[in-house]
Amino acid sequence: MEARLASETDVAGFREEARALLAHQVPPEAVQWQTESAQNADQFAQPPAPGDSRPRGVAKAASAIVPASFLRLCEVVVLHVDPTRFALLYRLLWRLVHEPGLRHTPLDPDMLHAHQMGQAVRRDMHKMKAFLRFRTVQGDEGGPLQMAWFDPVHHIVEAVAPWFARRSPQTRWAILTPERSVEWDTRQLYFGPGLKRSDAPLPDADDRAWLACYQRVLGEHRKALLQTNGAMPP
Repeated sequence: MEARLASETDVAGFREEARALLAHQVPPEAVQWQTESAQNADQFAQPPAPGDSRPRGVAKAASAIVPASFLRLCEVVVLHVDPTRFALLYRLLWRLVHEPGLRHTPLDPDMLHAHQMGQAVRRDMHKMKAFLRFRTVQGDEGGPLQMAWFDPVHHIVEAVAPWFARRSPQTRWAILTPERSVEWDTRQLYFGPGLKRSDAPLPDADDRAWLACYQRVLGEHRKALLQTNGAMPP
């Protein structure tokens, strides 16, 4: 059976698929998890409220059975680059439902693997927060625009972007990465396509080079989406 997700970070899709699979008692070995590329998943999003850490990555049917700590772990592991992560998480959900004693076996190989993946994602998120550096360019809309390039290991851009928005709520900025790019316009976040490493501006590139990358990756997509939604760029 194939379980198809909308993107590499489709937490909601994983929740729905896991709910349906558990309800129909489909064993892990019978499921093949497939994800679509995030490149075409342009979207606007509001940053989550501070302290909003509600588990959203697993089926509600399992939430009363599995430990809350595992539900939180699921949300982090989903961001790992390993293509087998969804299979691992569903296998653990299945086992926690059918093997209640698993929660008391921290050295179980599957559980250890999931925790190691979670640690790797958290390290990547910390690096992005600590080492990403913005440079200010004169934006195409008349105001300053802070821009940065970063190459994360895992699928963390959508998870980390709200942190930058909360840190600098009145500053317009854009972050380019190979998989996903994101812009904060001081009101909402916009996620667009990525930028290949080979196309990224060099460290000593001038403002024109940075703005050209912005327009190619985020500018036109942002305007098109705003026009589709009946809104105009700020």
